[in-house]
Amino acid sequence: MEFITNNLLPLILFTPLLGLLAVMLVPKERVGHVAFLFSLIPLALALVLWTGYDFAEGGFQYVVNARWYPSVNAGFHLGVDGLSVPMVLLTNLLVPLCILASVKVDRIRGFMALFFILQTGTLGVFLALDLLLFFAFYEVGLVPMYFLINQWGSPKGKRELSRGRVMSARQYASFKFMIYTMAAGLGLLLAIQLMGITQGTFSLPELYETWPTTEATFLNFASASTVKTVAFWAFFVAFAIKVPLFPFHTWLPDAHTEAPTAGSMILAGVLLKLGAYGFLRLVIPLFPEQAGEAAPIIAFLGMLSIVLAAYSAYGQTDFKRLVAYSSVNHMGFVVLGLAVVAWAAGGNAVDPTTAAIAGSGAVIQMFNHGLSAAAMFFLVGVVYERAHTRNLEELGGGIWQYAPIYGGLLIFSSMASLGLPGLNGFVGEFAIVRGAWPVFTLMTALSMLGLLMTGAYVLKGIRKVLHGPINPHWADHNMEINAREVVVMAPLVVLMLIIGVWPMSIAKIINAAIVSIFG
Repeated sequence: MEFITNNLLPLILFTPLLGLLAVMLVPKERVGHVAFLFSLIPLALALVLWTGYDFAEGGFQYVVNARWYPSVNAGFHLGVDGLSVPMVLLTNLLVPLCILASVKVDRIRGFMALFFILQTGTLGVFLALDLLLFFAFYEVGLVPMYFLINQWGSPKGKRELSRGRVMSARQYASFKFMIYTMAAGLGLLLAIQLMGITQGTFSLPELYETWPTTEATFLNFASASTVKTVAFWAFFVAFAIKVPLFPFHTWLPDAHTEAPTAGSMILAGVLLKLGAYGFLRLVIPLFPEQAGEAAPIIAFLGMLSIVLAAYSAYGQTDFKRLVAYSSVNHMGFVVLGLAVVAWAAGGNAVDPTTAAIAGSGAVIQMFNHGLSAAAMFFLVGVVYERAHTRNLEELGGGIWQYAPIYGGLLIFSSMASLGLPGLNGFVGEFAIVRGAWPVFTLMTALSMLGLLMTGAYVLKGIRKVLHGPINPHWADHNMEINAREVVVMAPLVVLMLIIGVWPMSIAKIINAAIVSIFG
């Protein structure tokens, strides 16, 4: 047990690679079961981390710091605090559920191998305390997601390009995903190199102390203020694309629509959180002055994401595309909360309690959205597997009569996504609105238009799928959810309910980390 405690973070980070090795060696018919069993190991370790983290003490714990690239003073530096512990748990919870949802997928060996690589890359982002290590894992996660969309995405659909060229929709979506995120990563890498060169280290704890007050210039022609501003906007754009924040969001609906069910679950549940996590871990602590100045812009873009995505979701006829735009809508609330933290970090007048409520609400919303979005995308995949359509007009309603258990789960998950009091979605959004109202009153008030339309598009989806007269077309399609699929949904449903009625179960581990950003 002492070995596990002393090496907990490296074990969490690299045990998914054991799963990768296992699925490459076992017979094909056992790949799904073996992958699921090995995916439970990181989950068990994440639970050890959750129960062992001392939230009263706060700060970085379980730190590992080993020499990695000494010539540039970069190290294999890992650690967790109240921001990263919930994200590690969320990642390691969703991966087994995604694998269990995908045991019938074609070419299962490659699919599961890519999923384990994706899990390692994502965990590395949440655990890294070295900027170069952070970037390495940040980029690692792009490649498996690209192939998951490109090779296992929806087989239907074509995309017309210029000059009469035609590309399959999944190839277009995967290519767009890769181009957007890699282009953003280029600016991020250059900014990281600039910081490491001028400061002589890539260690985040050291940079937290030195970079915000540095007077270093670049090649004797760029002032310290200019260097910081350029680096700030490089970081900002990289993470805004990943959130995704309006107007950088256009890659997401295509990626979600064409991705396999498990791909959409992990994309919405975890990968979108990398952008918001980047703002909290890097952008605001390293650039407090610039973040404070940009906070009104961040709040404005968050408001646009909330409102425009909600109206776009209402206008969709594809069930999966509706849920995809809902992710942009919900992540807009996260960005609104981040804007309050940025405003406080910049030294602007704001009640620390108000900033803490907004920031904690943003992290809680990240966790909660990971649960509800994964559930919604999975339920879309369940009905698509049986009906072979996601078109709401073709579904035509009336499915609840044939699938009452599925209908109950869809309504429960939809209400959590809607923000019904008593379920998890309400907790994060309420805290964000409560914290943002005294600081960005107009932006918060305008965001309520999006909240209104959230109810409209959620109820539209429920009506088009479940309600209405009995559609005899689905009588022979066995629309009811099966036992394996209920097992996938069960942990999500339980957590959505627990957090809804006992929000301190997660808030207690987050508060201290948020306060440290601007305190």
